[in-house]
Amino acid sequence: MFCYQCEQTAKGLGCDKMGVCGKQPDVSDLQDLLVYALTGLGQAAAAAKAEGVAVPMDTGRFFAKAMFSTLTNVNFDAADFKPLIEETVAKRKALAGLIKAKLPEGPATYVPAADLAGLVAQGATHGLKDIPEPNDDIRSLKHTLIFGIKGVAAYADHAAILGQEDPALYEFLYEAMAATFTTDKDLGAWVALVLKCGEVNLRAMELLDAANTGAYGHPVPTVVPLGHKAGKAILVSGHDLKDLKQLLEQTAGKGITIYTHGEMLPAHGYPELKKYPHFYGHYGTAWQNQHKEFAAFPGAILMTTNCIQKPAESYLGSIFTTGLVGWPGAVHVKNGEFGPVIAKALAMPGFPADEDKDTVMTGFARNAVMGVAGPVIEAVKAGKIKHFFLVAGCDGAKPGRNYYTEFVEKAPADTIILTLACGKFRFFDKKLGDIGGIPRLLDMGQCNDAYSAIQVAVALAQAFECGVNDLPLSMILSWYEQKAVAILLTLLHLGVKNIRLGPTLPAFLTPNVLNFLVANYDIKAITTPDEDLKAILG
Repeated sequence: MFCYQCEQTAKGLGCDKMGVCGKQPDVSDLQDLLVYALTGLGQAAAAAKAEGVAVPMDTGRFFAKAMFSTLTNVNFDAADFKPLIEETVAKRKALAGLIKAKLPEGPATYVPAADLAGLVAQGATHGLKDIPEPNDDIRSLKHTLIFGIKGVAAYADHAAILGQEDPALYEFLYEAMAATFTTDKDLGAWVALVLKCGEVNLRAMELLDAANTGAYGHPVPTVVPLGHKAGKAILVSGHDLKDLKQLLEQTAGKGITIYTHGEMLPAHGYPELKKYPHFYGHYGTAWQNQHKEFAAFPGAILMTTNCIQKPAESYLGSIFTTGLVGWPGAVHVKNGEFGPVIAKALAMPGFPADEDKDTVMTGFARNAVMGVAGPVIEAVKAGKIKHFFLVAGCDGAKPGRNYYTEFVEKAPADTIILTLACGKFRFFDKKLGDIGGIPRLLDMGQCNDAYSAIQVAVALAQAFECGVNDLPLSMILSWYEQKAVAILLTLLHLGVKNIRLGPTLPAFLTPNVLNFLVANYDIKAITTPDEDLKAILG
């Protein structure tokens, strides 16, 4: 195996024995093989488009779903990848039968082994290092593109689940993956293609925003308890709002309280979800703290998308996966049929008594923020708000992430902190006060809600008649996995500069590619909160 797609990759170079995330070598090789097979499907789909042959929408939907399954912390169950590889090849063959062109040898002619062991052996020869490319910098950009595509695919899958799709988005996924096996493009062409991935990701996030707000309403500022109620309980983690909605429907009247964990916290702000009286509060913090937090939870746990860690034996029997999530030994429930989860919750002790703890606020998505745009703009003009910080991104266990806690704590009292994604759990419960009634800490949602933050920045730039880079706005980002890569590419596509990124820079960027980003976008590694605040604010 060789994997360096996440921030915590071994020694900052790459995992080659076992993933720091817990991914076993066989799973890593199977994921590489699935990506290889999807490249062949992309080649067939691109050839079909060139001949005017329509590619079915369900092929694009499947492509996104299959690619999403290879993201960090999604599926660790080797058995799940065999059917995905076989279906990929079947769809490729179906397209190949409709076109005149002869597809090139390689991914488009790949024949899968008959059994899982054979597939693992094939995967060992079709990893990132086996993609044809003699130039180190172009190879770096190819890998960056693949990781960006994984992020786009995740957002596209989230949106498609709620009926929002765009065939042009799927066409890009096909053509971009097919391009990774070409060697006829120069460095400039590869830079352009990587930035194009950022442009397409903006569209994917727009679709997802329309999907979530169309189905559940625009989030509104909401106070969320961090305590719990006496009684049976189910904890929902991940990102998928449809799974949560179905679970809320199926548990109504059963005496079970539903709690969120991790990236599901912003679900409390959606009107169509918060209307359920048994949808109560938030339990725990970010994904990397599962072992301690899940072991203490006295009910069933449902993992809906990426974020799962190896379950401890103490709670393996009470954790369930759904959708693309998989872990060997964990019960997987399909098609929104959560009966087993509910039965387990009813059989478990639940919380023995009510417990009041602190509260946090969420629901400050773009409509909520722009609803107070007038007072915000006036506060800026009056000098009451001096600066905005978007402190956002993924959390993780690697040392150095306490930087983000300290940064927020040290940000001056005349600044506003915008945040989204699970990186906020480093500071989500800090009491920062307000400026003229405007909370200094505004939780804009999941990493899936990055579109909201972008739209707020664009709207503020229009209000002040300047470019986004001229706003009193600084982006202090933490990254962990491939959705974050896609978001970063979107920001670069939009021309956003002066981004501070941490806790470390991606291992897949060569020095020359990194120098390009520094020279053209002034992207920086984080240093210390004091130094960075001084550099930003003077």
